[in-house]
Amino acid sequence: MSIQRQDHADHILLKDLPYTADVRRFLAARYAPDRAAAIWKDIERQYGVWLADLPDYGGRRNGHARAIYGGLLVFALYVSLPDRPPIGELQDFVQNMFMGSFTKLGKVFDLNRPADMWLIDKVFRRSGDRDRRDIRKWPAGFVNVDAPYDRRHRAARYCFTQCPNAVFAKEHGLLHVLPLLCNSDFFGIGQLHGQLIRQSTCGNGDVCDYLVVGSENPIAREYETVTDGRGFLVSRRRPSGKEGASS
Repeated sequence: MSIQRQDHADHILLKDLPYTADVRRFLAARYAPDRAAAIWKDIERQYGVWLADLPDYGGRRNGHARAIYGGLLVFALYVSLPDRPPIGELQDFVQNMFMGSFTKLGKVFDLNRPADMWLIDKVFRRSGDRDRRDIRKWPAGFVNVDAPYDRRHRAARYCFTQCPNAVFAKEHGLLHVLPLLCNSDFFGIGQLHGQLIRQSTCGNGDVCDYLVVGSENPIAREYETVTDGRGFLVSRRRPSGKEGASS
């Protein structure tokens, strides 16, 4: 499928992203002032270069705008760092930047409560409906497939069969950086006292699958969270009879 490239007017400029202050604080804490300023200039340049070549995602009108353009910022940040640190060294920063709202919500929201689990499924379903409307207008966006809520097991399921961040990472040789984005989902769901069970993403498989349950749900104890050979957190079934906390 041919995807028409668009100009900057259809995209979110770097100065309009809510994450720029977080990145500049990160640079200020890590580098001397002159070096931090120079790195930020390089991030601005790189973001702009990539932005000019992106397909039309709908800009702010896309329901996943922050995930798409925030992901682009993370890619630009990494390639602009002069020391190219190990990916895992940036994980805490990235997940806290993207998932701060989940941390706040977790103070009142608990996926171990049936009513809260039912509500989060409604949120996921509404998001999926929006994604299916969006993809008809912007074919390069997220393709979302959901499943009915499992009331018996209090489990919400859905998956993405297309992820713009994964497509971009593959096209630009940045697949090793993609786990910074994908792995943050485990942290975010954990802040809601839940457990994300995901066996693959669009970066290390054909789909990015989500099975979300409360952290005390028996289903959560059937899986352990491990890191695969590409740096992605994935869920694997425990050997029969073995249970424990996810790592």
